[in-house]
Amino acid sequence: MLIPAHILYEDNHLLVAEKPVNMPVQRDRSGDDDLLTLLKRYIAEKYEKPGEAYLGLVHRLDRPVGGTMVFARTSKAAARLSKAFAEHTVKKTYLCVVQGVVKERMELTDKLLKDEKTGMVRVSEDGKLAKLITEPVAVRGNRSLLRVTLLTGRPHQIRVQHMHAGFPLWGDARYGGGRPGEQLALWSHELTIDHPTRHEEMTFVSFPPRSGAWKDFEKELV
Repeated sequence: MLIPAHILYEDNHLLVAEKPVNMPVQRDRSGDDDLLTLLKRYIAEKYEKPGEAYLGLVHRLDRPVGGTMVFARTSKAAARLSKAFAEHTVKKTYLCVVQGVVKERMELTDKLLKDEKTGMVRVSEDGKLAKLITEPVAVRGNRSLLRVTLLTGRPHQIRVQHMHAGFPLWGDARYGGGRPGEQLALWSHELTIDHPTRHEEMTFVSFPPRSGAWKDFEKELV
């Protein structure tokens, strides 16, 4: 049985996995393998389920972003987790590498507007409120490793808000002048949820690969 992603946790209601970079979360027009389909196959094979196994998608990551994702194995878990993500009661922490030297903790507050035709997001007074806390972990030359806690969940929020603050993410071709071949340095590091049936707080953690922009921060990524 082929396991398509590193499984971080699994029980009757949850499946937590590490999403590979550049893999879509669900099937899209590219036709490339997607994480949701591969995990459904894994469950069907492991538990010998006839037909397609159920797996609820309760949140998303952009295609170039890797890291911790939680999926629901029952409809009850899917409903409760979807509500938790919608109400921002799930604690989401990311790691990213930005261009520039960040010396102190910052709370960024902007209004973000998404262009539905292009998918691009920009700061605009007509947009929706976006808030995050970003803290420096280490600095190497003109790059900073940051730990980011999302207080809202807007499309491309971390990328756009850091760019607007003057610290574009390394490798961000959309918003930060990333060059061809550079990998966006953004990683879903920690997710803390209330277990949908046991009502226990649980935290799941994964770390980015020691390559690309992350390589300069190997000592901190432990």
